[in-house]
Amino acid sequence: MLKRTSDAHQAGVDEAGRGALAGPVVAAAVAMSKLPGGVTDSKRCSAKRREFLAAAIRETPGAWAVGIADVDEIAALNILGATLLAMRRALLDLCVTPTLVLVDGPHVPQVPFTCRAIIGGDGSEPLIGAASILAKTGRDEMMRELAETYPQFGFEQHKGYGTRAHLEALRREGPCPAHRLDFAPVKACL
Repeated sequence: MLKRTSDAHQAGVDEAGRGALAGPVVAAAVAMSKLPGGVTDSKRCSAKRREFLAAAIRETPGAWAVGIADVDEIAALNILGATLLAMRRALLDLCVTPTLVLVDGPHVPQVPFTCRAIIGGDGSEPLIGAASILAKTGRDEMMRELAETYPQFGFEQHKGYGTRAHLEALRREGPCPAHRLDFAPVKACL
């Protein structure tokens, strides 16, 4: 994905889709000295606000990158391993070398940078909040694309999470290639 250059040296990284039953896990890394106003945890924003902020972040001078771990990698590594892989990919794809990486959650990816894990960091650290917005909006777009291939599941509505409508479609249709077969609700429908 597009990256921008900067002299920023601190980065934030977060993921989206870890708890979903379908689709990839997506991580974003952001290294910017100044962020657009209103950046916070993606879960605290409406979809419209997230899209607005994502566009503003992408246009702000600095660096950002997105990393993805697909359904096969999730099956091979488990969801934590795949999440850390997506984070690693995003961080290594930055066009700057961060001196400190702020990571949302208790685990850090294996990267050649100093990392600090911050539980709840997406709400307390603006760089992590920016990363959460880019990860969420990027993953949402991927799920809308998957909905075109698998319209029977309604991925454009629930983004692959275990909503009632998704679980009903899963029981009715059985899993598709976008589903995470090792996840219990999906496995139950095999």
